[in-house]
Amino acid sequence: MSDLLWLIRKTLTNTFRSKKSWFIYIGLPIVGVLVSMLLYSNENSGTLHIGIVNRDGDQTITQNAIRFLESMNQVKVTSVADEPTLNGQIAAGQLDSGILFGAGFASSVRKGEPEQLTLVSVKGAQVTAYVKSMLHGYIGNVAAIGRNAPDDARFAMLYDAYDRQSFKLTAETVQDTSNTKIMTYQSIGFLITFMMFSAVNMSEIILKDKENRTFLRLLSSPVSAKKYVLSNVVANAVVLLLQIVVTLFIIKNVFHTDSGIPYRYLVPALFLFGLTAIGLSLLIVAFSKNSVSAGALQNLIITPTCLLAGCFFPMDIMPDTVRNISKFMPQHWLLDMINKLQQGQSFGSLSLNMAILIAFAAAFALIATFRFGRNNDIRQFV
Repeated sequence: MSDLLWLIRKTLTNTFRSKKSWFIYIGLPIVGVLVSMLLYSNENSGTLHIGIVNRDGDQTITQNAIRFLESMNQVKVTSVADEPTLNGQIAAGQLDSGILFGAGFASSVRKGEPEQLTLVSVKGAQVTAYVKSMLHGYIGNVAAIGRNAPDDARFAMLYDAYDRQSFKLTAETVQDTSNTKIMTYQSIGFLITFMMFSAVNMSEIILKDKENRTFLRLLSSPVSAKKYVLSNVVANAVVLLLQIVVTLFIIKNVFHTDSGIPYRYLVPALFLFGLTAIGLSLLIVAFSKNSVSAGALQNLIITPTCLLAGCFFPMDIMPDTVRNISKFMPQHWLLDMINKLQQGQSFGSLSLNMAILIAFAAAFALIATFRFGRNNDIRQFV
């Protein structure tokens, strides 16, 4: 036991002897968090600027629909002369969305069969969904009055009563945490990437010790090869755990960002993935003859898989084919676990994700052990 502790202390001391190592293992994950904050900090849910093109004139129903839009919170309505001007202002970023009221809109609502409104936006449903649902609800109520009013007098009375509705609506504003969760999600994505690179760098110490004959000198002592490899794995786990704790501390106490996940769940989930990263690092070392080839192999494996798994970009923007491919990568199952925890699912309900991560770690470790045993050049590692 004393030999194992001495080897672990030796590995950690040699690793953090230089300032460069501190930056690589601790500084880079923090830089990744900062990049994520800069990328997503400007995405907010502020005031929506809506342009209105009214081709229906001064019809009461149409004017009331426009006033209804103007009364909505976080919505600023601007009257626009025509459709080309509207499209130009949306393309220039002056407006978030536009609504076109066609000629005869009021009469179609009066008949109980409202024409489909035309909503224009270059930002997709995330901008139009809120306005569309509220406006359609208002128009649907007026159309229901039109379908049940046999004559104009009856409709005018019912519509006037609806327009002068006496009930009050009490609204409460809640904080929108969606953007904060996106920042946390991508910050963890960057952390995953640096954890994988850090794990390989720590495992490369085995190859470097072999290259400079340090490993052979250790074997001349009572230290066994298995104990040496185990000490490297434990030191690797300590470094990854340190990365996780420091990065999460920076996210919460420096950037004041709430991940939406209790740390008692987030830390074990990340550490479980850390074991998978260690298994992969041993696999890379097992198939590498020297530290140079190990470095090339890690770049060939880690960067593309992290890209496909959604560590750098949200998976929502990726096609279904890429999403299906990402299911064969351990990063996907950790990010999926993070996403489900942010949605409020319990940690115990994610047993499938945890089992898959454990399976990846075990498979990588077993293949690495088999490769070590069959490779005559590095069989002394086992």
